[in-house]
Amino acid sequence: MSTDFDIRFAIDPIAASAMGTDDLRENFLIEDVFVDGQVCWTYTHYDRMAVGGAVPTGAALALETIKPTGTANFLDRRELIAVNIGAPGTISVDGADHAVGSRDMLYIGMGAKDVHFAGEGAKYYLLSAPAHASHPTVLLQQSGAKRLDMGSAETANERSIYQYTNSLKSCQLVVGLTQFAPGSVWNTMPTHVHDRRMEAYLYFDLKPDAFVMHLMGEPTETRHLIVRNEQAILSPPWSIHAGAGTGAYTFIWAMAGDNIDYTDAEKVPMEELR
Repeated sequence: MSTDFDIRFAIDPIAASAMGTDDLRENFLIEDVFVDGQVCWTYTHYDRMAVGGAVPTGAALALETIKPTGTANFLDRRELIAVNIGAPGTISVDGADHAVGSRDMLYIGMGAKDVHFAGEGAKYYLLSAPAHASHPTVLLQQSGAKRLDMGSAETANERSIYQYTNSLKSCQLVVGLTQFAPGSVWNTMPTHVHDRRMEAYLYFDLKPDAFVMHLMGEPTETRHLIVRNEQAILSPPWSIHAGAGTGAYTFIWAMAGDNIDYTDAEKVPMEELR
């Protein structure tokens, strides 16, 4: 079987505040995003976002439907963005081949039926959300993304945020990538929440013995999880999402919900964090 899926139900902040490490990891951490020769999905009840990975090791992998979508084809009522964090590869969409380089993203609109992921060494991070309209397939590259430089060396959070989907016409998906300056390790600090959208983080480019201490939870009752290379975190709308690494790393952030306004967030004053 080349496609597998897991389901994560929505957790409220009161329930999360009573969870220990094992329960937090079971509900919010996706440990096995990438499995050789498979397409793996985690279907969430946070804005019905699906988070997955496709790792072709020989023949191309097909985008097959999964039971939670309730449709004959995966993209009958969904849109998808595939981010390649591996070697260059090719994604075929209804007979048209798209060369997807490292750190390129391919947007695939609602209604596409025949999608295949190919390329030895390619590693596709998959993000999908419900859609209400069909938009064209578009290749998105880092060189064309809107760049925001934030933070400072003094606070160890000097970083560049690349908004890949800034000019993309999508229904829900907002996706980008954050890179750090040498010596900076803190992401999304000062932090925020956004009540109208969920978010998912994929941490990668970590060395084998490195990890990110990811902070989650309500601002006045935070929790933490150890996240290692190529693992993903689900962030509910009520939760902060921030962290610090033991070394250099990169992360991909993705949001789905009521709007596609990147600035729709409620900042949390540093003195309120507990």
